[in-house]
Amino acid sequence: MTKFKAACIQLTSSNDPEENLDTALSLMSGAVKDGADFISTPEVTNMMEPHKAAAREKAAFEEDDITLAAFRSFAEENKIWVQAGSLVIKKPDEDRLANRCFLISPDGQIAAKYDKIHMFDVQLDNGESHRESSAYAPGDLAVSTPLPWGQLGMTICYDVRFSHLYQTLAFKGGAEIFTVPAAFTHTTGLAHWHTLLRARAIENGAFVIAAAQCGKHSEKRRTYGHSLIVDPWGEVLADGGDTPGFISAEINMELVQKRRNQVPNLKNIRPFELSISQSSNKAAE
Repeated sequence: MTKFKAACIQLTSSNDPEENLDTALSLMSGAVKDGADFISTPEVTNMMEPHKAAAREKAAFEEDDITLAAFRSFAEENKIWVQAGSLVIKKPDEDRLANRCFLISPDGQIAAKYDKIHMFDVQLDNGESHRESSAYAPGDLAVSTPLPWGQLGMTICYDVRFSHLYQTLAFKGGAEIFTVPAAFTHTTGLAHWHTLLRARAIENGAFVIAAAQCGKHSEKRRTYGHSLIVDPWGEVLADGGDTPGFISAEINMELVQKRRNQVPNLKNIRPFELSISQSSNKAAE
């Protein structure tokens, strides 16, 4: 199979997991009716809880999470691939939570999972600051896993700023499709979202499927939206705008090899060493 239809669900998740689940399932049903073979939801689909203690209290362990259970049932009932872009999950070994992505097969089984590696610890010019590492434990394992149409590289949100992760997934992991479920802030999204996603597609000759959060979640949290599906040449096939809903696009995997043959930069990677010279003033000291 060389073609499939991919869909991104765009949400404005609240701090209520049950409410978010109802909304997500409704939009996912719409995507199925539209012919989707693969559906991805955004980062922190199950809840956008700004208070660390409250998030810890509401979160469940993987085996008890209602969203994961419902998504597994949905995938099995509709015989499609579902990616829970990420869920807030309790970890048994520490107080911090996991920001974890789940890939669910059409038989309802968890085919792969990935814990976000790069934590969003930033201080922006407008005074907005985020310290994801205070509430979430970073992962340390990159994941490339098969789909019926090609190899999938799983990433989450802030990972998109680390191009070496994507090159590793493509060059060593064989990834031809990247998923980048996200909750990009409105500030950084406006400046960088489209550029970064198109760059990751172009650099690796790969499709990018990026389901996003949108809108205002609390007084201090607003996300950018604009879920995107991007082809290996950097062309945007679908853009979700700034309101909840879903987008979809046909993915033709033959384009991956075509673009990689045209610009074979992954084949042209060469090892190198780094030389660092001191300034003349410093050397004189």
